Amino acid sequence: MSIFNPFNVLIPKKEYIPHWPVIACDQFTSQPEYWDELRATIGSSPSALHCILPEAELPSATDQTYGDIREAMKAYSSGSIFDEYADSFVYVERTLSNGCIRSGVVGVIDLEAYDYHSDSKSAIRATERTVVERIPPRMKVRRGASLELSHVLLLCDDDKFAVIEPLKNENLVKLYDLDLLQGGGHITGWLVNGDVAERLKSRIQDYCKRKEADLNGLLFTVGDGNHSLATAKECCEELKRTSTDTEAINRARYAMVELENIHDQSQVFEPIHRIICDTDYRGLISYLQQNWCGDKGYPVEWITGENGGILYLDRKKGLLPIGILQNALDQYLQSHSGQIDYIHGDETLWKLANEKNVIGFLLPPIPKDDFFRGISKDGVLPRKTFSMGEAQEKRYYLEARRL
Repeated sequence: MSIFNPFNVLIPKKEYIPHWPVIACDQFTSQPEYWDELRATIGSSPSALHCILPEAELPSATDQTYGDIREAMKAYSSGSIFDEYADSFVYVERTLSNGCIRSGVVGVIDLEAYDYHSDSKSAIRATERTVVERIPPRMKVRRGASLELSHVLLLCDDDKFAVIEPLKNENLVKLYDLDLLQGGGHITGWLVNGDVAERLKSRIQDYCKRKEADLNGLLFTVGDGNHSLATAKECCEELKRTSTDTEAINRARYAMVELENIHDQSQVFEPIHRIICDTDYRGLISYLQQNWCGDKGYPVEWITGENGGILYLDRKKGLLPIGILQNALDQYLQSHSGQIDYIHGDETLWKLANEKNVIGFLLPPIPKDDFFRGISKDGVLPRKTFSMGEAQEKRYYLEARRL
């Protein structure tokens, strides 16, 4: 098998699908009311909500919680709520709140080609630094699960628009077409199988050949959901160590993702700014100027309540300014006072930077043409580098497969 493959797709039957899709588990973590409202809306109806653990509810989770999730999966996988489509992909169009349509293809990746560690040279790599402490709670959900649902978005660097986009011109069978709950926009999915799937697989192989030499073996990056994908990897490795069930190990070797093109116009990468509180900002600026800046460097604006300016980060220290700045701040804070925070939105940063002993750094967007090259050259990006759209625009759990 290749890196990205079709699978036996499970889609809820028409009568169950309105309440089935729910947002990624790592969204609205500080807004438990979102999840309370969702549970009230869904009730006891079959839903992906009963198969996941929202991170907002993680502090109150018990062994019973994990047991209930596994029981719900078992009941759904052995019941009659799904239609199953063998050896297929799903072509997805998601209508976002701004009216843009984001296209993708749901398939499975070979986890042998994925490594989330910072020094990875694998074909599939994490985009941002993985926080390993977030993996064990997710393993409690996946370990022993009978279904896989996924909110992972996998990115390809297809500036020729040759992989996903041709599916728009195929005559495909529609699988679902619905409004998503709680402001998630609209989603439509079509079955991709038979000759159409073979053509898609051929285009993916062509893409891999084209990119392998260009990016030192980097073919795909994980745009969202990396901690869930890392969990799948760790569960697979655990199963290989503890089980002799070759069929179960082979099923665990693959993980479901939605493949999207970074060059799709609907893909918006919002920078996440940095702010340092309780620090001597003059000393920090002096440190950065002396150690991390250079002629004709990357311009990054800094802001305080008193004044502001531009730093020109040395291009020799990395391909992306966010990577250079984060490395510099990490080193500075090892021996100086200050707490770092990550801020969404220019307006919010300007407001917070007006407080005493605070300095903000207004980061530029990451050019799409530099995204893959930056990861290939410098390794995974620092945590909280960018955000792919608003919270409601994250992937919803919809397709499923048996584990």
